[in-house]
Amino acid sequence: MITSRANPKIKHVRSLGQRKQRAASNQFVVEGIHHVGAAIEAGHNVAMLLYAPDLLTSDFAKTLVADAETDGIECIAVSSDVFETIADKQNPSGLLAVVEQRLQPLSNATDFQWGAALCAPQDPGNFGTILRTLDAVGASGLIVVDGGVDPYHPTSVRASMGAVFHVPVYTASFSEFVTWHRRYNYQLIGTTANADANYADFKPAPKSILLMGPERTGLTQAQLASCDVTLSLPMLGKVTSLNLSVATGVLLYHFQNQFAS
Repeated sequence: MITSRANPKIKHVRSLGQRKQRAASNQFVVEGIHHVGAAIEAGHNVAMLLYAPDLLTSDFAKTLVADAETDGIECIAVSSDVFETIADKQNPSGLLAVVEQRLQPLSNATDFQWGAALCAPQDPGNFGTILRTLDAVGASGLIVVDGGVDPYHPTSVRASMGAVFHVPVYTASFSEFVTWHRRYNYQLIGTTANADANYADFKPAPKSILLMGPERTGLTQAQLASCDVTLSLPMLGKVTSLNLSVATGVLLYHFQNQFAS
């Protein structure tokens, strides 16, 4: 059992709280019984699993550790004091894993049917929530355009509720994205207050991508000009806009309902 906070493996796990270290190692931390179980179930490469026996009371969690050891995953017991120094949550459950990232270039999206693209998203909570919604509606994946938030930020991983392990995430520059969507004949659907149509009256093409802009600024004029159609959401009260993840969720469920009809 590791009892020192200065242990090299503990220091490595702690360093993964920084984006540059996540990028350099191509790893991220998954905390909590549900999320660790989802990562293992989805077949992600788990570099190591850390657990605190004094905190781990769940029989399911103990089985996860035992099965992981059987499968050859490095499982490391740590003291509760040490575990609390690497846990991101208060009152931790006593289980976390170091998992390899799975970001992919857009050229890998060979079976992409429909989904969403986010231009330079900034909020990790929104990012994770959108991943969760994409999983819920059965979309093909998420395209991250022109960078932005780290998809493997701890807040994003938590907000995704395990969807980060099931929904493919692709990356591209905006010019690469536009070339790709035109080459493969996707309908690109943008959002703006001054739109071509109300979302409720719109039926998307079978191959379509919802393009959403950054939280504060929305899509640029150049990005809107690349869209085949733009949609708006009616604002009937005093507010003038919706949270990015809420607006994306409304539109994705509308698209899913249209595909099913």
